[in-house]
Amino acid sequence: MHRQRVLFLSVTFAAAAMTPACGQTVERTAGPAGSGTQSAASIPDFSGIWAHLTFPDVEPPVSGPGPVRNTSLLNGVSNPYQLVGDYTNPILKQEAAQAVKKFGDVELSGVPAATPSNRCWPGGVPFVFWNIGMQMLQQPHQITILYANDYAVRRVRMNEPHPAQVTPSWYGDSVGHYEGDTLVIDTIGVKVGPFAMVDMYGTPHTEALHVVERYRLLDYEAANKAEERGEKGNFRLPSSDTGLAPDPNYKGKGLQLQFTVEDEGVFTTPWSAAITYRRPLSSLGEWPEFICAENPHGYFPGRTAAVPTADKPDF
Repeated sequence: MHRQRVLFLSVTFAAAAMTPACGQTVERTAGPAGSGTQSAASIPDFSGIWAHLTFPDVEPPVSGPGPVRNTSLLNGVSNPYQLVGDYTNPILKQEAAQAVKKFGDVELSGVPAATPSNRCWPGGVPFVFWNIGMQMLQQPHQITILYANDYAVRRVRMNEPHPAQVTPSWYGDSVGHYEGDTLVIDTIGVKVGPFAMVDMYGTPHTEALHVVERYRLLDYEAANKAEERGEKGNFRLPSSDTGLAPDPNYKGKGLQLQFTVEDEGVFTTPWSAAITYRRPLSSLGEWPEFICAENPHGYFPGRTAAVPTADKPDF
């Protein structure tokens, strides 16, 4: 990814355990866990590697409140990595709008504004959805979701409620259940820390953040239409830059993620968005991995920012 200092490695991904942050608690009523478990035969198969190559935005909803969008791309600016969010979006409360405007002003100055991805920091939910590569592992008691960047991993407990008190962690407390052909994941308790934001435009969140994800399979034609609609106002990453090129021979189903975000401290109303995933060539065996690491050769292409340097050696 050009927006991140990355070292590209094609290796097998080993998921590391994520330790919740200590010292904070969020009181929350226990969330729904579904009315019961489905039989194994009726559970949809979302397993394997999926990818989406649109950057940096998610897909806006067909109707209703939607996410902050990139005004640079919507206005035809040629640099797809200039991240200037629409701070006039009515979903934003005043302080949140000011934060998005401040972030965009930094970008317009030619300096990359700080995000979790370019500061090698955990991104939380829904920020983590920017990852172009995702792998889902389904078990009766747990869903594990691996992301291609920076060893990000989420674990979703199945058919359980949220605890009465949730200790905030980088990816929050996630519980899931199936509703027919749809996997529903409910997440609360996302930790507020440095660079805490829900998108690439500096839109903040508070400890009240609540995200509901709904995953379902789409047939080939429906996935094509959703993907085409999602590319409007977005940039399609070159396949050669990602290691997650789509498989041109794959005519099977796509995977659609629809999610809803609410945070009464930031947003005037809940809003929704979507992402359409396709099977990449890497699903045939390789799992590309992107590591946030020091880059002595450059920062971001086409940007004026200098490479960060230290006053003295670390060792």
